[in-house]
Amino acid sequence: MEPRTRYARSGDLSIAYQVVGDGPVDLVHAPPFVSHLEHAWEEPGYARYLRRLAGFSRLIVFDKRGTGLSDRAAGIAPLEERMDDVRAVMDAAGSGRAVILGVSESAPLAALFAATYPERTVALVLLGAYASEVRAPDYPWSQTAEERAKDLDELAATIHETWGAEGVSGEGAVADVLAAMAPSAAGDPAFRAWFGAFLRLGASPGAVIALERMNAAIDIRHVLPAIRVPTLVIHRAEERHHRIEESRYVADRIPGARLVRPPGVDYLQFVGEVDALVDEIEAFVTGAPPIGLPDSVLATVLVSEVTDQAGRAVAHGDLRWGDLQDRFRAAVARELGRFRGRPRDLTGDQVVATFDGPARAIRCAEAIGAAGRALGLTTRAGVHTGECEIRGGQVGGVAVPLAAWVAGQAGPGEVLVSSTVKDLVAGAGLRFADRGRRPLAGAAGEWRLFAALPEAVGAVAGPPLPASGAAFTTALTRREREVLPLVVQGWSNRQIADALSIGERTVESHVANLLAKSGLGNRAQLAAAIAGPPSNAPPPGI
Repeated sequence: MEPRTRYARSGDLSIAYQVVGDGPVDLVHAPPFVSHLEHAWEEPGYARYLRRLAGFSRLIVFDKRGTGLSDRAAGIAPLEERMDDVRAVMDAAGSGRAVILGVSESAPLAALFAATYPERTVALVLLGAYASEVRAPDYPWSQTAEERAKDLDELAATIHETWGAEGVSGEGAVADVLAAMAPSAAGDPAFRAWFGAFLRLGASPGAVIALERMNAAIDIRHVLPAIRVPTLVIHRAEERHHRIEESRYVADRIPGARLVRPPGVDYLQFVGEVDALVDEIEAFVTGAPPIGLPDSVLATVLVSEVTDQAGRAVAHGDLRWGDLQDRFRAAVARELGRFRGRPRDLTGDQVVATFDGPARAIRCAEAIGAAGRALGLTTRAGVHTGECEIRGGQVGGVAVPLAAWVAGQAGPGEVLVSSTVKDLVAGAGLRFADRGRRPLAGAAGEWRLFAALPEAVGAVAGPPLPASGAAFTTALTRREREVLPLVVQGWSNRQIADALSIGERTVESHVANLLAKSGLGNRAQLAAAIAGPPSNAPPPGI
């Protein structure tokens, strides 16, 4: 009998998960492209694969957002938000630390999670691992960005006819997928019928395109050296769908990682010579020595500072400048708490903080800038993601001076980020302006920097806010920015819930937060405070 499906709450979404077995170590299985928790158990080979894993672990399996039994998400979710889903599942399952197993597109997710949360990662297992979906000078196996975009456009035009279909040819068609990914099972009619349903239940054609566009933005090349947990990379010996060079690239750049090649021709992990594959995982998981908590983690460092501190101090005088610093420090502390930042050095005119996600760091930098402007101060900020050493609450490592250097390159009111940060926030709805390459004194080569565009961070679709409302807009969460224009247009909670595919109680909570952040008493006052002509768009159902 298959295990019970439960749901973990990750932000506004519900993530479906199951727990199987009661072994001594937790094993979180992040699935490949699409999955369906309950339909998986209807295929004997898949069920046997899961039971074998559960034979030596407490196995935690889940459907990623947008797939299977989990909620569909609006837009493209970056890896940062997908890491939140893994943490939510672990929390719901009562797992403090676990071995993280990432398959195919979940391999980059698992690698990023292990680097960011080593305190929650016992070890890392990667199947079908890759670092980027776009070609780079040191990664020549992927398509160029232009080739990838063209292929996705062509796929979008045909996927509705081919996805999970038998008797047709094309990307997503059962015969083509199995020929490439599971040749040993391609001739089994029963397996083909089950697999077609598995694809259709796992994701709709539109969701497939959204997932593909999301995955096209993956690039974790800079993350791999920061992983400090035992790592096993698996690539079947005769498997040809996935390039062995990509698996080797990943294994070579993770310190201490080991690449193994069990027998088999299939890319799908639950097909073919499953026992040999699981034997490698079991030996690695059960044979690994106890791992102490590492003090080196992957983190995003934000350095934000008030420009022209000396001139402002002279202009204001000691007493007034000290009061202004206290108010700025308090405002920064509030914004750090809201964006889950950890203050590492907080003074009256500078902040050094770390974040577990680069998008949150950028949005926090913008919010700090808005808070400074409200006090008559101008800030500049730099954001970089890299390996950090955490000791006694203090942060060190190369990433800290690099973030400070990036901040020093920024102009007044500007938030600059490194190319590493820009790559990691793909899909987060942020836009950037290229600021070119800058030399870093004492280091070879040049660093490419990008400016986060403020309108991409704080803009609200719908009627514009007056200038005085800029700080209010920046303080809103992504979902609150979606709810606000609909409230202004007079939509009811039920109509908003239907339009955004969320619960009515969730809308009530977002509206309450909007009122609290604006300081207004009701929806009418909030609507009246927004400048600009009302929209003529009717609410749903009219």
